[in-house]
Amino acid sequence: MKKITYLLTGLFLFVAVNGAKAQASQECHIKYNLFKGDATTKKYAQAKPNLEYLLDNCAGLSINIYKYGAKVAENLKDPVLAKKVYETRLANFPDKDPAKAHSDYAEYLIENKLASDEEVFEILKKAYDISPKDMGVKNIFRYFEAIAEKYQDTDPQKVFDTYDDVMESVDEKLEDYSKKIAKLQEKDSVGTITSREKKNLRAYTINSSSLGQVEGGLDAKISKIATCERLIPIYSRDFESKKTDGVWLKRAVSRMYNKECTADPLFEKLANEYAKVTQSADAYNFLAGVLAKHGDKSGAAEMRKKAFDLETDPFKKAKYKLREAQSASGSRARALAYEALKYNPNMGKAYLFIASLYQRSANSCGSDEFEKRMVYVAALNKAIKANQVDPGCGAGRYISSYKKNVPSKKLVFQKGMASGASYRVGCWIGETVRVP
Repeated sequence: MKKITYLLTGLFLFVAVNGAKAQASQECHIKYNLFKGDATTKKYAQAKPNLEYLLDNCAGLSINIYKYGAKVAENLKDPVLAKKVYETRLANFPDKDPAKAHSDYAEYLIENKLASDEEVFEILKKAYDISPKDMGVKNIFRYFEAIAEKYQDTDPQKVFDTYDDVMESVDEKLEDYSKKIAKLQEKDSVGTITSREKKNLRAYTINSSSLGQVEGGLDAKISKIATCERLIPIYSRDFESKKTDGVWLKRAVSRMYNKECTADPLFEKLANEYAKVTQSADAYNFLAGVLAKHGDKSGAAEMRKKAFDLETDPFKKAKYKLREAQSASGSRARALAYEALKYNPNMGKAYLFIASLYQRSANSCGSDEFEKRMVYVAALNKAIKANQVDPGCGAGRYISSYKKNVPSKKLVFQKGMASGASYRVGCWIGETVRVP
């Protein structure tokens, strides 16, 4: 009899507990649906009570609680609620875009002036340590700027390493946007793009442009710190301990190349070691530059071909062709830049390079002021094309500069030309453009 009583008691408890759980679960779903409805229709004040209930009682129900919850807290300007949303999300969904969560929270704190620079930096550091490429555009720059301020005098190598990590993430994001934009632009050109895809194209274009500005800001910041006078002693000091580290060698060679420190013997030493350690296409490409510097043109050509044939990624092939173009001049340089565009038609930097070739030829490709200034029209067209296909390439400043140098209406009139008329730019350029 006692056994039966215990069994019945246990059964009642089981039913009661599970019944309570089912009721609680049902309540969570009701509250969640009410909250989601209010949040998506921007009834933020009405959404708050249900959000607080969900945070306290149903924290693991859905990641959307936190995605919508962040918007509710932000629009209500409620820092206490924002902190609770942020902390509860990380406690319950630690593997769901944690870098973005940290970055978004830091953005909220900055915009509302709710934390010190040091507190914001610590949150950004958490985001950066997890995944720099998932950070917000502005926060990528903020984090690097803070690192530069902290360590430019005491530990410049840390600044360089952070810059490299950040730039690799920025380049990765830019390349991803470039591919997406190219596909959607193709659809747009033949009229098969959907309204949703049009919105995506606009968003990708804006994001790419913003990233391009960040890239320019990062370059400007590092340029003040990464001088040849600073780089050479650091890389000379660390060479022996790092000469088998392919990543370190790649970054050292790339930085010295970009800062035009190639005249120092250390560059050649680094390039040779980089090729020996990694035997990569990128390394052979740098080695080609070393051979060319020593007058070994056939050796340099052979090494470039080796690098090019070894590479399978068309985007990287395009970069190698552009790098080769940058070591040439005139029509040969332009031809190589167009070769780069065959592998990546959306490579804005290739169009900007051609534009710069034209701009440098302005004085030698015209017999009077009008003809010289029409060269800038050809350069402007290439910069505009760069901006169209690759919004993140930083074409804006080139467009602004070239526009200032095209012929004025007065000059066009004095030349006896009509605005909109066709005009062939002579010299090696040989392009037909429109008179402004």
